[in-house]
Amino acid sequence: MSVRPVLAVAAAALVTVAVLAEPAAAHTAVQPTAAGVYTLSAGRLGAIVAALLALTGVCIGGLALARSAGRIRTGPGRRGAMTALAAGLTGTALGGLVAATASGGLGTGNGLGGALVALVLGLTGTALGGLAMTRARRTG
Repeated sequence: MSVRPVLAVAAAALVTVAVLAEPAAAHTAVQPTAAGVYTLSAGRLGAIVAALLALTGVCIGGLALARSAGRIRTGPGRRGAMTALAAGLTGTALGGLVAATASGGLGTGNGLGGALVALVLGLTGTALGGLAMTRARRTG
């Protein structure tokens, strides 16, 4: 085998390694650092607010659904169903915004875990509010 093909293969291997290694090195330098355990970052604060709004929607939606089914005499009724819908949708939207803008994954302190909880609770609150609204229309 001639020296010329060996040098060509070696040069191609070096160029390939340099090209493939550069994005990996750049990616390592860009990785966000994790927030401290007790640090209240903007992502965490947004996720907490979204989760609390969504949880409020679930609670009010459950009470409104129980009232529309005739299980309890006092409760929010149709107004509660509207409040549950609004709180659930707001919690879902805010949770989605925090999840979309969170840099890094779970455990980095950017609020991604809380945003996912807010999404699930917000969808649940919206569903409960919608069911209560439907029952409130039928029962008067």
